[in-house]
Amino acid sequence: MVQEGRIKSIEEIFARGLPIKEVEIVDALLPGLKFEVLSVNFVQRQTDSGEVSQYQVTVAVGNEDGYVGVGMGKSRQIGMAIEKAVKRAKLNIIPVRRGCGSWECLCGEPHSIPFRVEGKSGSVRVMLLPAPKGVGLVASDTAKVVLRLAGIQDVWTRTFGETRTIHNMAKGVYEALKQTYKFYSPDLW
Repeated sequence: MVQEGRIKSIEEIFARGLPIKEVEIVDALLPGLKFEVLSVNFVQRQTDSGEVSQYQVTVAVGNEDGYVGVGMGKSRQIGMAIEKAVKRAKLNIIPVRRGCGSWECLCGEPHSIPFRVEGKSGSVRVMLLPAPKGVGLVASDTAKVVLRLAGIQDVWTRTFGETRTIHNMAKGVYEALKQTYKFYSPDLW
């Protein structure tokens, strides 16, 4: 549909509720995506013939203007693992609604999130709270990367659980950002 020219923007895909099944769709409709490697772990699993070692990589992608994705890839070579993680992150890309939801600011510019949202992954629970302009990203290093790639400049965070698990932390922030389009405020009616 994208190649035929029936879909011209990524907004149409999300408006219709269509799944993104090919990485090339994201590459065509969202040029200039940036990615950042969040963690590289060396993992092993036991088989009957011995231990099998692999690299496990977590990656975040985004255009710093309202779209973000998080993915994880495993491979015996680190380059292949990063490539797989980037592909999965592009397939998991979501739109992020931005706004000025802080009662202290009310400027109307899309620098924060419009309301409080929560996300959970594993034992990690992440709460994102709208902040006034100039506060910055009050978050852990992992959360800062995901929020920056989503295009959010000011936000407060509260985290619960084992937040040292980088993949779960990144996925928790991703799930919280996904919640921004679950609720429709009166201005969108």
